[in-house]
Amino acid sequence: MASRDAKGLILVADDGPATVEALRRELAPAGYRVFSAASVPDALKLLAATRFDVVIANVRLPGANDLELVRHVCENLDETEVVATTNYATVDGAVQAIKAGAFDYLVKPIAGDRLLAAVEGAIEALRLRKSAGRADPGKGSPGTYGLWGDSPAMQEVIRAIGKAASISATVLVSGESGTGKELVARAIHYGSARASAPFVAVNCGAIPETLLESELFGYVKGAFTGASETRAGFFQTADGGTIFLDEISETSPSMQVKLLRVLQEKEICMVGATRSRRVDVRVVTSTNRDPQTLVAKAVLREDLFYRLNVIAVAIPPLRERGDDILLLAHHFARKFAAEFGKAVPQLSEAALRALRAHTWPGNVRELENVIQRLVVMCEGGTIEVRDLPALMRFSALRESTVTRPLVEIELDYIRSVLSSVEGNRSQAARILGIDRKTLREKLKFH
Repeated sequence: MASRDAKGLILVADDGPATVEALRRELAPAGYRVFSAASVPDALKLLAATRFDVVIANVRLPGANDLELVRHVCENLDETEVVATTNYATVDGAVQAIKAGAFDYLVKPIAGDRLLAAVEGAIEALRLRKSAGRADPGKGSPGTYGLWGDSPAMQEVIRAIGKAASISATVLVSGESGTGKELVARAIHYGSARASAPFVAVNCGAIPETLLESELFGYVKGAFTGASETRAGFFQTADGGTIFLDEISETSPSMQVKLLRVLQEKEICMVGATRSRRVDVRVVTSTNRDPQTLVAKAVLREDLFYRLNVIAVAIPPLRERGDDILLLAHHFARKFAAEFGKAVPQLSEAALRALRAHTWPGNVRELENVIQRLVVMCEGGTIEVRDLPALMRFSALRESTVTRPLVEIELDYIRSVLSSVEGNRSQAARILGIDRKTLREKLKFH
């Protein structure tokens, strides 16, 4: 077996010694290890003994019919790409080579830059296929705690979840909107000794400030107008388990004081009650903004922050997770195909590249919504680039244009964020790090 320390293993299948040597002179200095075969039988022997990344195959090679080697590799070797070569350029020849499965079609003599571009493109396509293959039906399985991701950043999150689940200390989960903060909180709860007890999620930003205290701590009969009966709050409901306070920074300073006392005394006082009652609740909180910045701006009390931040879990944005985007895309494709009773669509390599290149301002939630729409709308068996939202199809072109005014780039980004959250301006403003009024003014300006 050949060593895989090189940048890639290349098999040049060509009966012309001058061609083989010319290709070797271009590929070897670029870091590739090059082997050669002068006939189809010789090439098959090497392919049986070694896994090559790319085969550069002359379409008219002794020992078999035209394109026979190309077809053999494409039909039998999933982890190898083929670049076809020929001495005679014809449109029909190129079409037949691509139909047989070749990644590219080169005409001799082959320029060095054209050769390297073809090989690098083939290896990139192979990498995308491998990443997608890990999430193909029957080949993939959910990662630890049900979180999909092989990237170093997500592996660090998974390690932090394991540490947090082993003790009952408070946890502060931070990350942009749509990164999966509640999913992490649930993973901490269900991986802990409290797994059989309740997990209660509370969106602090969705409850009016005047109602938040009674919702969290409950109230007694007659505590205020309309309190016709005693009602338990979320903390009592979560007794013995975990309460997840999503977007803790949305709470008022007075509520933060009350939460601080709950954490210190492990007691809550129902609205209208004269005595406190003890609760055994593990508290996990989250914010979509940098916690240190919130403290510096006095949005989050410093003493509360230190109480909450005993264990910190920072979730990376999707754009920093590399090939996790591909794993998640296939995971969601399977999920929604099963939900809608459809066959699982395949994602073309071009579509995978477009998904990988998108900045994902809405993170995993945006990706899930995009894949859901694609599964619903897909009429064939394969999702192509043309099926993707316009922002993804043309993002590469926009990013490569450095002569556009800043106001145009800002507007494009605002539109992208709004699209990712289906037009929800409040959520878009949080992702952009501005308030709703500022967002409205920017839209009016543009």
